[in-house]
Amino acid sequence: MTIESYQDLKVWQKAMILTKEAYGITKCFPKDETYGLTSQIRRAAVSIPSNIAEGWGRKSRGDFIRFLTMARGSAAELETQILLSSEIGFYSKEMAEPFLKNIIEIKKMLNVLIKSLQAKSALTEG
Repeated sequence: MTIESYQDLKVWQKAMILTKEAYGITKCFPKDETYGLTSQIRRAAVSIPSNIAEGWGRKSRGDFIRFLTMARGSAAELETQILLSSEIGFYSKEMAEPFLKNIIEIKKMLNVLIKSLQAKSALTEG
């Protein structure tokens, strides 16, 4: 399969699903968290597929790698926020577990994609 758009990337597709899940999770958070964890979780989640798309759109392998790295950072940020929200009782550990597994899977997929692109860069430089 030829990848013609960032939308063809499995990692972007999974990140979009994760983002929708993040919105669902935060609906049950206390109203006084609207501008706290709720907002931070949603922003971090949206940032993952957004950075993948923006990096793709830059049409430069170096820029794409940089934006994939930012997406990975946003995934780590989201993971931390979900862990914290579970620790303080906004979300049960049992309910958080599948969401956290999805984040870890996305981080791994980003790592593989970054390494693949870096290897291609090294081949073209040498």
